[in-house]
Amino acid sequence: MKKFLMAAGAGTLAGVIVTTQIAAPLMAQETKRNTNVYEQLDLFGDIFERIRAQYVEEVDEGDLIEAAINGMLTSLDPHSSYLPPEDAEDMQVQTRGEFGGLGIEVTQEEGFVKVVSPIDGTPAFNAGVEAGDYITHVDGESVLGLNLDQAVDMMRGPVGSEIVITMVREGEAEPFDLSIVRDTIKVTAVRARTEQKAVVLRVSSFSDQTYENLEDGLAEEIEKAGGIDKINGIVIDLRNNPGGLLNQAIAVSDAFLEKGEIVSTRGREAQDGERFNATPGDLAEGKPIVVLINGGSASASEIVAGALQDHHRAVVVGTRSFGKGSVQTVMPLRGDGAMRLTTSRYYTPSGRSIQALGVSPDILVAQPRRKPESEEEESNVPPLLRSEADLRGSLDNDSLTEDEILHIEETRERAEESAKLREEDYQLAYAIDILKGLTTLNGSK
Repeated sequence: MKKFLMAAGAGTLAGVIVTTQIAAPLMAQETKRNTNVYEQLDLFGDIFERIRAQYVEEVDEGDLIEAAINGMLTSLDPHSSYLPPEDAEDMQVQTRGEFGGLGIEVTQEEGFVKVVSPIDGTPAFNAGVEAGDYITHVDGESVLGLNLDQAVDMMRGPVGSEIVITMVREGEAEPFDLSIVRDTIKVTAVRARTEQKAVVLRVSSFSDQTYENLEDGLAEEIEKAGGIDKINGIVIDLRNNPGGLLNQAIAVSDAFLEKGEIVSTRGREAQDGERFNATPGDLAEGKPIVVLINGGSASASEIVAGALQDHHRAVVVGTRSFGKGSVQTVMPLRGDGAMRLTTSRYYTPSGRSIQALGVSPDILVAQPRRKPESEEEESNVPPLLRSEADLRGSLDNDSLTEDEILHIEETRERAEESAKLREEDYQLAYAIDILKGLTTLNGSK
């Protein structure tokens, strides 16, 4: 017993010595760090006073402080920023799905303002703005050198007012102008329709109403079809979806997963990490799913695509997504403003981060650019090929019943519909063809 107590005592003593030897330098380093911070704050105060007293024009102290705060945040990454009271209120309105503006999601890339995606049916979308475009001027004024919030402020204005933005687009030799009239943006988060026995869920944003819209739209299309057995599957169209609320991305993923992890987030400290898991229940009842993505699919869209892909619940088709794998937390501040701060990265169920990499599709399918029709193109269209049935005096097929003939005609009509859709939206037509193939294989078992 005495030996044990002595050993314990020696261990304690040794611990005190080691702790003292390590802690002293650490304390010194912390003191030095704090001293440097206070010196930097004093330097900031000196510069602030010099500007206020000696700048060539009188300045607003509040604007100076706000610019300093925003500069500090935007220096961290493109998604952290200060939101003054009016911007904080606008952001809350946007998450509810209705706001004023152009209907365009932008980010900043190496000092340039880049379009993540236009929102369906908005003035920007109707004017022809595309994901990947770069905005160089607003009403003739350059946005180069401005931070993202300043550039966005230039694009804001009263509903009904006109704005001219100058764009640079890959594949276009020269910059070009687009005239857009600002409007009240009412975003329908999910539009549902049926194409060739496939329910197409066009998810344009992740706002408060996204999951509710998706659930109602899917149920309505299934009812129109006459039941879940009457459809081939579901296409979830996330193209040009800039993202939105994390909880809505989780809810949409959970809608089609029975179990397993949906997404995990990891912050600066290990204890800040979170995991979000699926709950039982699949709105599609096991029907095959194809997810469509492109370079305008970002953030929440990538969470959904990554979760369904990792669980082999969906085939992901299209082109590589945007690659925004970080989570921003909006923190209210005094004076009714707010701070949007990147607080964590998110990871797909397999543990991969898509930050700056994006989600790679299982099947790479690019959307061909639509070429304007011309008389020369029309003259080069080859004549329609003739079949046996077109030949004069050809024999009739007397082995078919009326029902069989009707079935052949219906099949031909569906093929013509597919060809038409392929001209209008090649990626969507490809997705629907995949569902047809999967349905055929499942039916042959």
